[in-house]
Amino acid sequence: MARVYNFSAGPAVLPEEVLKEAAEEMLDYKGTGMSVMEMSHRSKAFQQIIDEAEQDIRELMNIPNNYKVLFLQGGASQQFAAIPMNLKKNGKAAYIITGQWAKKAAAEAEKYLEVQRVASSADKTFSYIPDCSDLDIDDDADYVYICENNTIYGTKYHTLPNTKGHTLVADVSSCFLSEPVDVEKYGVIYGGVQKNVGPAGVVIAIIREDLIPEKVDISVPTMLTWKTQADANSLYNTPPCYGIYICGKVFKWIKKMGGLDAMKKHNEKKAKILYDFLDKSKLFKGTVVPEDRSLMNVPFVTGNEELDAKFVAEAKAAGLENLKGHRTVGGMRASIYNAMPIEGVQALVEFMEKFEKENA
Repeated sequence: MARVYNFSAGPAVLPEEVLKEAAEEMLDYKGTGMSVMEMSHRSKAFQQIIDEAEQDIRELMNIPNNYKVLFLQGGASQQFAAIPMNLKKNGKAAYIITGQWAKKAAAEAEKYLEVQRVASSADKTFSYIPDCSDLDIDDDADYVYICENNTIYGTKYHTLPNTKGHTLVADVSSCFLSEPVDVEKYGVIYGGVQKNVGPAGVVIAIIREDLIPEKVDISVPTMLTWKTQADANSLYNTPPCYGIYICGKVFKWIKKMGGLDAMKKHNEKKAKILYDFLDKSKLFKGTVVPEDRSLMNVPFVTGNEELDAKFVAEAKAAGLENLKGHRTVGGMRASIYNAMPIEGVQALVEFMEKFEKENA
Protein backbone atom coordinates (compact mmCIF):
# COMPACT_ATOMS: atom_id res chain seq x y z
CA MET A 1 0.00 0.00 0.00
CA ALA A 2 1.20 3.52 -0.82
CA ARG A 3 1.91 5.87 2.06
CA VAL A 4 -0.95 8.21 2.95
CA TYR A 5 -0.70 11.93 3.64
CA ASN A 6 -0.88 11.95 7.42
CA PHE A 7 -2.28 15.18 8.91
CA SER A 8 -2.26 13.87 12.49
CA ALA A 9 -1.53 16.38 15.26
CA GLY A 10 0.80 13.89 16.99
CA PRO A 11 2.22 11.32 16.87
CA ALA A 12 2.70 12.76 13.44
CA VAL A 13 4.38 12.44 10.06
CA LEU A 14 8.14 11.86 10.05
CA PRO A 15 10.52 12.42 7.12
CA GLU A 16 10.40 9.38 4.83
CA GLU A 17 14.17 9.56 4.42
CA VAL A 18 14.60 9.17 8.20
CA LEU A 19 12.22 6.19 8.36
CA LYS A 20 14.06 4.46 5.51
CA GLU A 21 17.44 5.01 7.18
CA ALA A 22 16.12 3.66 10.47
CA ALA A 23 14.69 0.63 8.66
CA GLU A 24 18.08 -0.10 7.09
CA GLU A 25 19.73 0.07 10.53
CA MET A 26 17.00 -1.83 12.36
CA LEU A 27 18.87 -5.13 12.68
CA ASP A 28 22.43 -3.86 12.67
CA TYR A 29 23.31 -0.32 13.74
CA LYS A 30 26.68 0.63 12.23
CA GLY A 31 28.24 -2.80 12.55
CA THR A 32 27.26 -3.36 16.19
CA GLY A 33 25.25 -6.41 15.16
CA MET A 34 22.23 -5.13 17.07
CA SER A 35 19.39 -2.64 16.83
CA VAL A 36 19.48 0.65 18.75
CA MET A 37 16.37 -0.74 20.48
CA GLU A 38 18.51 -3.51 21.99
CA MET A 39 21.53 -1.45 22.87
CA SER A 40 22.74 -0.56 26.38
CA HIS A 41 22.30 3.13 27.13
CA ARG A 42 25.75 2.89 28.75
CA SER A 43 27.40 1.68 25.54
CA LYS A 44 29.87 3.72 23.47
CA ALA A 45 27.57 3.46 20.45
CA PHE A 46 24.61 5.00 22.30
CA GLN A 47 26.78 7.65 23.96
CA GLN A 48 27.77 8.76 20.47
CA ILE A 49 24.10 8.85 19.38
CA ILE A 50 23.02 11.09 22.27
CA ASP A 51 26.13 13.31 22.05
CA GLU A 52 25.61 13.89 18.32
CA ALA A 53 21.91 14.56 18.82
CA GLU A 54 22.69 17.20 21.43
CA GLN A 55 25.40 18.77 19.26
CA ASP A 56 23.06 18.93 16.24
CA ILE A 57 20.14 20.53 18.10
CA ARG A 58 22.57 23.03 19.66
CA GLU A 59 23.76 23.98 16.17
CA LEU A 60 20.25 24.12 14.70
CA MET A 61 18.83 26.33 17.46
CA ASN A 62 22.08 28.19 18.16
CA ILE A 63 21.76 27.24 21.84
CA PRO A 64 24.18 29.19 24.06
CA ASN A 65 26.64 27.28 26.24
CA ASN A 66 24.92 28.34 29.46
CA TYR A 67 21.82 26.31 28.58
CA LYS A 68 21.46 22.60 29.31
CA VAL A 69 19.79 20.32 26.77
CA LEU A 70 17.94 17.47 28.48
CA PHE A 71 16.33 14.46 26.79
CA LEU A 72 13.56 13.46 29.19
CA GLN A 73 10.51 11.22 29.43
CA GLY A 74 6.94 11.66 30.65
CA GLY A 75 5.58 13.87 27.90
CA ALA A 76 5.36 17.66 27.99
CA SER A 77 2.56 17.08 30.54
CA GLN A 78 5.05 15.84 33.13
CA GLN A 79 6.92 19.13 32.85
CA PHE A 80 3.66 20.90 33.84
CA ALA A 81 4.59 19.71 37.35
CA ALA A 82 8.39 19.75 37.04
CA ILE A 83 8.43 23.45 36.06
CA PRO A 84 6.80 24.83 39.23
CA MET A 85 8.66 22.24 41.35
CA ASN A 86 12.04 23.44 40.06
CA LEU A 87 11.35 27.15 39.56
CA LYS A 88 9.42 27.82 42.78
CA LYS A 89 11.07 30.54 44.87
CA ASN A 90 8.36 33.00 45.90
CA GLY A 91 5.55 30.52 45.28
CA LYS A 92 3.79 32.44 42.51
CA ALA A 93 3.72 32.26 38.69
CA ALA A 94 1.93 33.99 35.82
CA TYR A 95 0.20 31.89 33.14
CA ILE A 96 -1.24 33.05 29.82
CA ILE A 97 -4.14 30.83 28.80
CA THR A 98 -4.42 30.35 25.04
CA GLY A 99 -5.77 26.80 24.86
CA GLN A 100 -6.13 23.38 26.39
CA TRP A 101 -2.46 22.79 27.18
CA ALA A 102 -1.81 26.13 28.87
CA LYS A 103 -5.02 25.56 30.83
CA LYS A 104 -3.83 22.11 31.96
CA ALA A 105 -0.34 23.41 32.77
CA ALA A 106 -1.83 26.15 34.97
CA ALA A 107 -4.11 23.68 36.77
CA GLU A 108 -1.15 21.38 37.45
CA ALA A 109 1.07 24.23 38.65
CA GLU A 110 -1.64 25.26 41.11
CA LYS A 111 -0.83 22.15 43.14
CA TYR A 112 2.59 23.66 43.94
CA LEU A 113 2.25 27.45 43.86
CA GLU A 114 -0.17 30.33 43.37
CA VAL A 115 -1.11 30.78 39.72
CA GLN A 116 -2.05 34.19 38.28
CA ARG A 117 -3.88 33.87 34.97
CA VAL A 118 -2.73 37.18 33.53
CA ALA A 119 -4.38 36.89 30.10
CA SER A 120 -6.69 34.50 28.27
CA SER A 121 -8.42 34.03 24.92
CA ALA A 122 -11.07 31.64 26.31
CA ASP A 123 -13.79 34.25 25.61
CA LYS A 124 -13.56 33.51 21.87
CA THR A 125 -12.80 29.77 21.97
CA PHE A 126 -9.04 30.45 21.91
CA SER A 127 -9.22 31.75 18.34
CA TYR A 128 -6.65 34.50 18.96
CA ILE A 129 -3.58 35.36 21.05
CA PRO A 130 -4.33 38.03 23.68
CA ASP A 131 -2.36 41.28 23.79
CA CYS A 132 0.64 40.55 26.00
CA SER A 133 2.45 43.87 25.70
CA ASP A 134 1.47 45.20 29.15
CA LEU A 135 0.46 42.36 31.44
CA ASP A 136 -0.31 42.83 35.11
CA ILE A 137 2.41 40.52 36.45
CA ASP A 138 3.23 40.59 40.15
CA ASP A 139 6.83 41.61 40.80
CA ASP A 140 7.47 38.47 42.83
CA ALA A 141 6.21 36.01 40.18
CA ASP A 142 8.78 33.24 39.69
CA TYR A 143 8.15 32.95 35.94
CA VAL A 144 5.72 33.63 33.08
CA TYR A 145 4.38 30.58 31.22
CA ILE A 146 3.08 30.23 27.65
CA CYS A 147 2.17 27.48 25.23
CA GLU A 148 3.68 29.04 22.12
CA ASN A 149 1.79 27.16 19.41
CA ASN A 150 -1.66 25.86 20.23
CA THR A 151 -2.09 22.51 18.50
CA ILE A 152 -5.83 22.22 19.07
CA TYR A 153 -6.86 25.77 18.22
CA GLY A 154 -4.25 26.62 15.57
CA THR A 155 -2.87 29.83 17.08
CA LYS A 156 0.76 30.92 17.49
CA TYR A 157 2.51 33.74 19.33
CA HIS A 158 4.27 35.76 16.64
CA THR A 159 5.49 38.21 19.30
CA LEU A 160 6.60 36.90 22.67
CA PRO A 161 4.93 38.41 25.76
CA ASN A 162 6.52 41.29 27.58
CA THR A 163 7.43 39.43 30.79
CA LYS A 164 8.66 42.62 32.50
CA GLY A 165 11.96 41.01 33.38
CA HIS A 166 10.53 37.69 34.56
CA THR A 167 11.76 34.31 33.29
CA LEU A 168 9.80 33.12 30.23
CA VAL A 169 8.90 29.43 30.12
CA ALA A 170 7.50 28.11 26.83
CA ASP A 171 5.98 24.82 25.74
CA VAL A 172 6.89 24.61 22.04
CA SER A 173 5.77 21.02 21.44
CA SER A 174 3.91 21.71 18.19
CA CYS A 175 6.24 24.32 16.67
CA PHE A 176 9.57 22.77 17.72
CA LEU A 177 12.26 23.33 15.05
CA SER A 178 9.75 24.79 12.59
CA GLU A 179 11.50 28.17 12.42
CA PRO A 180 14.50 30.02 13.90
CA VAL A 181 14.22 30.90 17.58
CA ASP A 182 16.22 33.17 19.89
CA VAL A 183 16.81 30.80 22.81
CA GLU A 184 18.14 33.62 25.01
CA LYS A 185 14.66 35.13 25.20
CA TYR A 186 13.56 32.09 27.21
CA GLY A 187 14.55 30.71 30.57
CA VAL A 188 13.07 27.33 29.69
CA ILE A 189 11.96 26.17 26.25
CA TYR A 190 10.67 22.62 26.05
CA GLY A 191 8.44 20.26 24.11
CA GLY A 192 7.30 16.75 23.46
CA VAL A 193 8.86 15.63 20.19
CA GLN A 194 5.97 13.57 18.77
CA LYS A 195 4.55 16.39 16.70
CA ASN A 196 7.47 17.76 14.75
CA VAL A 197 10.70 16.02 15.75
CA GLY A 198 10.41 12.31 16.50
CA PRO A 199 8.36 9.45 17.95
CA ALA A 200 6.33 9.81 21.14
CA GLY A 201 8.26 9.23 24.36
CA VAL A 202 10.88 11.98 24.35
CA VAL A 203 10.67 15.49 25.78
CA ILE A 204 13.47 17.92 25.07
CA ALA A 205 13.99 20.64 27.68
CA ILE A 206 16.41 23.50 27.09
CA ILE A 207 17.03 25.19 30.44
CA ARG A 208 19.26 28.11 31.38
CA GLU A 209 21.76 26.76 33.87
CA ASP A 210 21.17 29.37 36.57
CA LEU A 211 17.52 28.23 36.71
CA ILE A 212 18.47 24.67 37.64
CA PRO A 213 18.29 24.80 41.42
CA GLU A 214 20.98 23.19 43.57
CA LYS A 215 18.27 22.10 45.99
CA VAL A 216 14.55 21.57 45.62
CA ASP A 217 11.88 20.77 48.17
CA ILE A 218 12.32 17.30 49.66
CA SER A 219 8.90 16.31 48.26
CA VAL A 220 10.08 16.72 44.63
CA PRO A 221 10.63 13.28 43.05
CA THR A 222 14.24 12.54 42.10
CA MET A 223 13.22 12.00 38.47
CA LEU A 224 11.55 15.42 38.28
CA THR A 225 14.53 17.27 39.72
CA TRP A 226 16.24 19.00 36.80
CA LYS A 227 19.63 18.88 38.56
CA THR A 228 19.44 15.07 38.72
CA GLN A 229 18.94 14.92 34.96
CA ALA A 230 21.42 17.68 34.12
CA ASP A 231 24.23 16.25 36.25
CA ALA A 232 23.79 12.86 34.59
CA ASN A 233 23.56 14.34 31.05
CA SER A 234 20.10 12.78 30.55
CA LEU A 235 21.44 9.35 31.52
CA TYR A 236 20.41 9.16 35.19
CA ASN A 237 18.24 6.17 34.30
CA THR A 238 17.51 4.42 30.99
CA PRO A 239 16.41 7.19 28.61
CA PRO A 240 14.06 6.66 25.64
CA CYS A 241 17.01 5.46 23.55
CA TYR A 242 15.29 4.67 20.27
CA GLY A 243 13.29 7.90 20.34
CA ILE A 244 16.45 9.95 20.89
CA TYR A 245 18.11 8.10 18.00
CA ILE A 246 15.23 9.04 15.65
CA CYS A 247 15.28 12.67 16.88
CA GLY A 248 19.00 12.73 16.07
CA LYS A 249 18.23 11.59 12.51
CA VAL A 250 15.55 14.28 12.17
CA PHE A 251 18.05 16.94 13.33
CA LYS A 252 20.44 15.81 10.59
CA TRP A 253 17.59 15.86 8.05
CA ILE A 254 16.71 19.47 9.01
CA LYS A 255 20.37 20.48 8.71
CA LYS A 256 20.50 18.86 5.27
CA MET A 257 17.33 20.75 4.28
CA GLY A 258 19.13 24.03 5.08
CA GLY A 259 18.42 24.51 8.78
CA LEU A 260 15.64 26.45 10.49
CA ASP A 261 15.60 29.39 8.04
CA ALA A 262 14.90 26.98 5.19
CA MET A 263 12.36 25.10 7.33
CA LYS A 264 10.45 28.31 8.03
CA LYS A 265 10.26 29.17 4.30
CA HIS A 266 9.10 25.63 3.51
CA ASN A 267 6.42 25.83 6.23
CA GLU A 268 5.23 29.31 5.19
CA LYS A 269 4.85 28.14 1.60
CA LYS A 270 2.76 25.13 2.66
CA ALA A 271 0.57 27.09 5.07
CA LYS A 272 -0.06 29.83 2.47
CA ILE A 273 -1.49 27.28 0.01
CA LEU A 274 -4.03 26.12 2.59
CA TYR A 275 -4.88 29.50 4.13
CA ASP A 276 -5.27 31.15 0.70
CA PHE A 277 -7.81 28.47 -0.22
CA LEU A 278 -9.68 28.83 3.10
CA ASP A 279 -9.84 32.63 2.68
CA LYS A 280 -11.58 32.33 -0.69
CA SER A 281 -13.67 29.21 -0.07
CA LYS A 282 -17.45 29.54 0.23
CA LEU A 283 -17.83 26.24 2.08
CA PHE A 284 -14.82 25.98 4.40
CA LYS A 285 -13.64 28.63 6.82
CA GLY A 286 -10.61 28.91 9.09
CA THR A 287 -11.32 29.47 12.79
CA VAL A 288 -8.33 31.66 13.75
CA VAL A 289 -7.83 35.41 13.31
CA PRO A 290 -5.33 35.79 10.41
CA GLU A 291 -2.63 37.58 12.42
CA ASP A 292 -2.34 34.73 14.97
CA ARG A 293 -2.45 31.75 12.62
CA SER A 294 -0.13 28.81 13.17
CA LEU A 295 2.10 27.47 10.40
CA MET A 296 1.76 23.98 11.91
CA ASN A 297 -1.91 23.39 12.79
CA VAL A 298 -4.77 24.63 10.63
CA PRO A 299 -8.30 24.14 11.99
CA PHE A 300 -11.29 24.71 9.70
CA VAL A 301 -15.05 24.04 9.59
CA THR A 302 -17.97 23.96 7.18
CA GLY A 303 -20.44 25.06 9.85
CA ASN A 304 -22.37 21.80 9.45
CA GLU A 305 -21.41 18.83 11.63
CA GLU A 306 -22.79 16.22 9.21
CA LEU A 307 -20.88 17.78 6.33
CA ASP A 308 -17.71 17.87 8.45
CA ALA A 309 -18.08 14.15 9.18
CA LYS A 310 -18.68 13.42 5.49
CA PHE A 311 -15.57 15.40 4.56
CA VAL A 312 -13.37 13.53 7.05
CA ALA A 313 -14.65 10.14 5.83
CA GLU A 314 -14.23 10.93 2.13
CA ALA A 315 -10.78 12.50 2.71
CA LYS A 316 -9.68 9.32 4.47
CA ALA A 317 -10.85 7.23 1.52
CA ALA A 318 -8.76 9.52 -0.71
CA GLY A 319 -5.58 8.86 1.34
CA LEU A 320 -5.76 12.05 3.43
CA GLU A 321 -5.63 10.75 6.99
CA ASN A 322 -6.35 12.18 10.46
CA LEU A 323 -8.19 15.35 9.47
CA LYS A 324 -10.80 15.19 12.21
CA GLY A 325 -10.60 18.18 14.57
CA HIS A 326 -9.92 17.78 18.27
CA ARG A 327 -12.97 16.56 20.22
CA THR A 328 -13.17 19.89 22.10
CA VAL A 329 -13.65 21.95 18.92
CA GLY A 330 -14.95 19.58 16.24
CA GLY A 331 -14.61 20.39 12.56
CA MET A 332 -11.32 19.56 10.85
CA ARG A 333 -7.66 20.21 11.50
CA ALA A 334 -4.70 19.74 9.18
CA SER A 335 -1.36 19.48 10.97
CA ILE A 336 1.28 20.31 8.41
CA TYR A 337 4.52 19.81 10.31
CA ASN A 338 8.07 20.01 8.86
CA ALA A 339 7.91 16.50 7.38
CA MET A 340 4.61 17.08 5.54
CA PRO A 341 5.62 17.50 1.88
CA ILE A 342 4.16 20.38 -0.12
CA GLU A 343 2.46 17.77 -2.34
CA GLY A 344 0.42 16.68 0.69
CA VAL A 345 -1.00 20.17 1.19
CA GLN A 346 -1.65 20.52 -2.54
CA ALA A 347 -3.50 17.19 -2.53
CA LEU A 348 -5.60 18.35 0.43
CA VAL A 349 -6.56 21.63 -1.25
CA GLU A 350 -7.44 19.84 -4.51
CA PHE A 351 -9.65 17.46 -2.54
CA MET A 352 -11.30 20.39 -0.69
CA GLU A 353 -12.03 22.13 -4.01
CA LYS A 354 -13.64 18.97 -5.37
CA PHE A 355 -15.64 18.43 -2.17
CA GLU A 356 -16.86 22.04 -2.26
CA LYS A 357 -18.13 21.69 -5.85
CA GLU A 358 -19.94 18.46 -5.03
CA ASN A 359 -21.49 19.77 -1.79
CA ALA A 360 -22.12 23.41 -2.53
